[in-house]
Amino acid sequence: MEINVKMKSIMHVRAFYLFFIISSIQLGVGVIGVPSILFMNARQDAWISIIIAFIYIVVVLLVMFLILNQYENADIFGIQVDIFGNWLGKMLGTVYIIYFAIALLSILITYIEVIKVFIFPELNNFIMGLLLLSLVVYTVLGGFRVIVGICFIFFMLTHWILFLLIEPALKMELTHFQPLFQASFTELMEGAKSTSYTFTGIEILFLVYPFIQNKEKVKIPVLLAAFWTMLIVTLTTVISMGFFAPEQLERREWPVLTLFKIQTFSFIERLDYVVVAEWMMIILPNMVLLMWGVTYGMKRLYKVPQKTSLYLVALMLLIGCTFIDQHFQIQRVINAVDQFGLWLVYVYPFLLLPLVLIKNKRRKKKGEGIHAK
Repeated sequence: MEINVKMKSIMHVRAFYLFFIISSIQLGVGVIGVPSILFMNARQDAWISIIIAFIYIVVVLLVMFLILNQYENADIFGIQVDIFGNWLGKMLGTVYIIYFAIALLSILITYIEVIKVFIFPELNNFIMGLLLLSLVVYTVLGGFRVIVGICFIFFMLTHWILFLLIEPALKMELTHFQPLFQASFTELMEGAKSTSYTFTGIEILFLVYPFIQNKEKVKIPVLLAAFWTMLIVTLTTVISMGFFAPEQLERREWPVLTLFKIQTFSFIERLDYVVVAEWMMIILPNMVLLMWGVTYGMKRLYKVPQKTSLYLVALMLLIGCTFIDQHFQIQRVINAVDQFGLWLVYVYPFLLLPLVLIKNKRRKKKGEGIHAK
């Protein structure tokens, strides 16, 4: 297996698009429920937990940049094979593939549950899963550049819904934010930890890095994307805390979607129906990028054609979303992704960095050059 990825120049994209890739995979179903989870952990100081989480994410991203810069054009699959050897490296790469697949399943079943709660209570999971996965398969078949285009277009087409939060923002009660600075350090850390599911997605950088043309400019768009996600989460959390009374916020699983119910227009009665439908354009880039990560990983590690793995994974996900239809089952999958991602995304890069640096130092001493071949 080649450590560095060799590809045609036609496959490259500008570093500018990393902003849309990272923000598109981070902003998904996690945003609609994170305010209540944050509030239960850190109360009125939930916004501080978000800032702490953002600072930690910036550190993780800097560590990821350091790892990737030690190689000429490698992804996480090649790096792990270089560090741990062929057998163990492929096994660790398989862990990433499994994580992407489970994360994709969690997004799929959560969105289907949202549709059933807000719009169609009798909706068949199989039918909705088939429709969503058909869109995912069709997009992934177009290739990486098509996926990047979808992230860019849908980013532009979906952020108008932020303006719908103006009315609930104007009705906020400032007393809901009192008393400030009462949460303990442990509670703030628990609040920051509770954002892990929402902020996951930065690990996709380990896969898309070889596709970037001007690698010297990757830091700014990636950090801006993480900052944008932090702003969105902070905005929705603050408005939810200000609009809902504490006991109301604790009882609502998806407070952000509930905020849209209070909007009234003369030409439409239930705006939340429109928002739930629009949310499909927010979660679709999530699903497409994760599906691409699974198929790309299978191709890199095991030489499985991406079309073959794409259809097989889509079939397994369709079966999974058909049978996982109870709320407690969905919550178990989300919790599994949360715990899995906590170690893989937020801890593992710190363990990998010293090994990469040591390997690179030994390579220099042996006169092999600074890049893995």
